[in-house]
Amino acid sequence: MTRIPCICLGWLMLACGAVGAVVPLMPTTIFLILAAWFFARSSPRMEAWLLGHPHFGPTLAAWNETGAVPRRAKVAACLGMGAGFALFLAGAQPGPWLAAGVAALLVVSALYVVTRPTAAEGTEAKDNRSCA
Repeated sequence: MTRIPCICLGWLMLACGAVGAVVPLMPTTIFLILAAWFFARSSPRMEAWLLGHPHFGPTLAAWNETGAVPRRAKVAACLGMGAGFALFLAGAQPGPWLAAGVAALLVVSALYVVTRPTAAEGTEAKDNRSCA
């Protein structure tokens, strides 16, 4: 009963990740992590394809194995959050309470990213096809 919804959500997350790869300030990695998670529960073939992808596979495998994030991804995430906040301030011109709330949310998010273990750049993807 849950296989079809997981496949659909996996494809949706994969599509969002693909859009994020070309649209500035839209995340890519989190959508691909979610796609791999959904595919692990529904389509071992699609999960293996994602984990074996030459560009995204090593990052996804490092996340699956140890929750690690490459240093370049941490820097990109924090810079993206900063740029997004600057655009938010300039475009929306929020009141002080809303600006402070968004800033606090972004600081907590950045702290989460920065405190993850650091994966080695170019980490080789390992076979991680076991389903939960």
